[in-house]
Amino acid sequence: MALTRRSRTAIGIVLGVLGALVTGAAIAAAVTAVVFARRVVIPPLKRDEDLQLSSVDLAGGRLALASSDESRMRGRYGLWFENDSGHARIGDVVDEDDRSVRRTIDSVDFGRLDRARRGRINSWYHLGPWEVADDYENVLVETALGPAPAWFVPAPTESHDWIIQVHGRGAKRQEGLRAVPPARAQGWNSLLVSYRNDGEAPESEDRRYGLGGTEWADVVAAVRFANDRGARRIVLMGWSMGGAIALQAFFRSAEVRERLVGIVLESPAVDWVDILRFQGRAAGLPHDAGEFVARVLSAPLGGVVTGLAAPIDLEALDAVARADELDVPILLMHSVDDGFVPIEGSRRLATVRADIVQFEVFEGARHTKLWNHDPERWTALLGDWLAAR
Repeated sequence: MALTRRSRTAIGIVLGVLGALVTGAAIAAAVTAVVFARRVVIPPLKRDEDLQLSSVDLAGGRLALASSDESRMRGRYGLWFENDSGHARIGDVVDEDDRSVRRTIDSVDFGRLDRARRGRINSWYHLGPWEVADDYENVLVETALGPAPAWFVPAPTESHDWIIQVHGRGAKRQEGLRAVPPARAQGWNSLLVSYRNDGEAPESEDRRYGLGGTEWADVVAAVRFANDRGARRIVLMGWSMGGAIALQAFFRSAEVRERLVGIVLESPAVDWVDILRFQGRAAGLPHDAGEFVARVLSAPLGGVVTGLAAPIDLEALDAVARADELDVPILLMHSVDDGFVPIEGSRRLATVRADIVQFEVFEGARHTKLWNHDPERWTALLGDWLAAR
């Protein structure tokens, strides 16, 4: 959590204003909260390799990982190693004890897994659309910031039904690939998009996440792309922060609502203030740190320390508060042990709009890993819901 010289200077400006009003301990807490606020909106350039690889047996198709909540997860996952220069796919747990977890190795796609000592698991089991369909097209969606790359995967037969995949924070288009097979099975085209500051699409001037408050405009551009290619019915599917982006596209754009027939939300960010509280507690911050982070992100002065070009209106991003505006069917899937985005926001949304929300609760799947944990149930839920549209 080291700070750059620019960060220390910016934080000093804010603390200079507040210093006369707070104690030394409160200043330290405020610094920590400001650093946390910056981490929320700055796209990660590098992901921590937080798993220790104890042993790798390529011939036997097995590897051992140090025991942790991540390494014990059931299901199939991608495994990145050697600073993301290597990638493998690992299968389910074979056996485990207090110190290590042994899993199958499904494949080594690139890199020297036998030399790796650390890695990280993620939910992208598939690396590209060529793995889930026999046809796809690299396309560009024209956004206000410039062309954003996307994958178009057509249905097996000509179709005017489109499902647009919006990945989450720190992720890329690969996150939505697991939804392509059930979509194709029901005759839906898939468009997997990129958006500003995700490492693929053009950057905004401030190079910061808007938590849905800015990225929604790129989803509107994706809907326009689909419309231009003959879409008559559109479903938006958002993962994690992508859920917030999809919902904001609905709330803010009549063009989106014109042909929208449903929304799918997977582990969605429904209430950012609740999420910030949850993550603050998980990081061991003081009890009210989440509220302080929310104020920093929302305040005009907050841009001094976060680098945001404009404050983030967290109230406008609260989908529960705006739930009465929703008027399309929603499939909402979330795990009780998410660990990153608490399920409570989804529960509230499902409760206040039980008339349109199909709420599916998973256990043991953690964050955006519902397909990995239970692919049969997840695939059937999405396929049946699309068929009903």
